[in-house]
Amino acid sequence: MAAILQSLGRTIIAGIVLLILLILIASSVAGAGPQMGHAWGAFFMRWLHVLSGIMWIGLLWYFNFVQIPSMPKIPDEQKPAIGKVIAPTALFWFRYAALATVATGLLVAWMNGYLADALGLRQPVHAIGIGMWIALLMAFNVWFIIWPNQKKALGIVTVEPEEKAAAARLAMLTSRFNTMLSIPMLYMMVAQQNGGL
Repeated sequence: MAAILQSLGRTIIAGIVLLILLILIASSVAGAGPQMGHAWGAFFMRWLHVLSGIMWIGLLWYFNFVQIPSMPKIPDEQKPAIGKVIAPTALFWFRYAALATVATGLLVAWMNGYLADALGLRQPVHAIGIGMWIALLMAFNVWFIIWPNQKKALGIVTVEPEEKAAAARLAMLTSRFNTMLSIPMLYMMVAQQNGGL
């Protein structure tokens, strides 16, 4: 087991194998497995959407609840480990999790036939439509404000020290703005199918 858990790739593969085994066991107990039709495809896309969203918002909250508040406590000689190793990797997964969340979310809405109504904020899917618009704004912030400014702040793009400090501040404030937006966005996403609005 340790050999599996010491590798992220093997851990993910083990999780997928475990999922398949659980589906097979549950199917044999129930006497029938999942029907591989449109409904199952829409469900599977929703599952991918949730996985992507957990990665995206989880990293957003990691940055805002853990990394940003901890930076002043880290000795200067240890900060390059964050800026040169941890932050670029985390920002890679952060960006692409945002992209995957938006892409899978739009596909879920399209597959279920409510994409235009949700984006038009029409009943009965106005709650998820509000969530979708908030998520689109957040994803825009990730790709077009946070990431370009983080590249300057982390030294991936060379700029003058004043511009570097301004870029770090703008990236942090935009990340905090996204953290604020994540609260109503998540509520609206869950409210749609659970009668919260």
